[in-house]
Amino acid sequence: MKISDAYLIVTSPGRNFVTLKIVTKSGTYGIGDATLNGREMAVVAYLEEHVVPALIGRDAGRIEDIWQYLYRGAYWRRGPVTMAAIGAVDMALWDIKAKAAGMPLYQLLGGKSRERVMTYAHCTGKDIDACLAEVDAHLKLGYRAVRVQTGVPGIATTYGVAKREGERYEPADSELPAEHVWSTEKYLNHVPALFAAVRERFGHDIHVLHDVHHRLTPIEAARLGKMVEPYHLFWLEDCVPAENQQSLKLIREHTTTPLAIGEVFNSIHDYRELIENQWIDYIRTPLTHGGGITHLRRIADLAALYHIRTGFHGPTDVSPVCLGAAVHFDTWVPNFGIQEHMPHEAITDQVFPHDYRFEDGHFLVGETPGHGVDIDEELARQYPYKRASLPVNRLEDGTLWHW
Repeated sequence: MKISDAYLIVTSPGRNFVTLKIVTKSGTYGIGDATLNGREMAVVAYLEEHVVPALIGRDAGRIEDIWQYLYRGAYWRRGPVTMAAIGAVDMALWDIKAKAAGMPLYQLLGGKSRERVMTYAHCTGKDIDACLAEVDAHLKLGYRAVRVQTGVPGIATTYGVAKREGERYEPADSELPAEHVWSTEKYLNHVPALFAAVRERFGHDIHVLHDVHHRLTPIEAARLGKMVEPYHLFWLEDCVPAENQQSLKLIREHTTTPLAIGEVFNSIHDYRELIENQWIDYIRTPLTHGGGITHLRRIADLAALYHIRTGFHGPTDVSPVCLGAAVHFDTWVPNFGIQEHMPHEAITDQVFPHDYRFEDGHFLVGETPGHGVDIDEELARQYPYKRASLPVNRLEDGTLWHW
């Protein structure tokens, strides 16, 4: 299965997506997601200038060798741009191999470990009552796990909550980053009341999650974790920036609230200390940003030794290609925890036809050979790339903070 062609498709059906298509001489092709939200064209340049020329003529079946070639051979290892590029190649090669074998990807990985994949929904609101209404609506759709986020009194814009109903909460429509304001004190004084209200209204039979989005110091995160223990969160996500992995040690020493982290991680080395010391409970890296299936298998296997489970990042800033591959991975991986689910726009699903499906709060894997996701290139061309940026955060005194 010699690679005869490889090229990028950049499209914006609702938001920007970068897709790599690899074609073999026999005509079998695979696609991979290379989207890096807010830095999409950096990955395009990396692939077009450095990776695609090196793929032509290689055996598409030698997935491990190609992964090592792109990782070790670059000399400049790791980083989000490099690993998103490698992830796209790896995803496309697994797609090709599964198609050549005539089986869905999960079978090639080792078969099913479960019949369905539990997902969690995003429930947001400008205030607690609005968030509770969202929780109620999503429970009626069959979800048994909900991520709850609410506006904070005195803060104009809060992560996870759109300014206006129907808008995305990640405003990436302007070419330059929007600037938001943050107050840790106001947040910590308010957010425990949200979990109390959810438990009071809906009881303890549903799973409740929350994303801090890297905004606290370790001791602040420890305080939050301890305050919310009575509400039995499924997890507290990204409570601190994790460049200093010892931060999670301090938090773990102060609270039994489960901790999830890693949506901005891109290698096993970002996790190693956290996993080996059991300072976290869930790994969050999506297949796209973590070097693909080949590398995430290694991370998941290491995590399994320490009773740590998967909880892959899966909002609309990764394409249905990544989500489809993740559903296959989730169906197979023994130490599965949960899968994030933020539905794509209808036009996105039209550009990326797929056979995974959502049913009663779960994803069900498809049986199409490969990862079951394709791209309508003609339709994709009708939605050209639009330069867009994620916001930045400032404290009330103007200091730049973590968004």
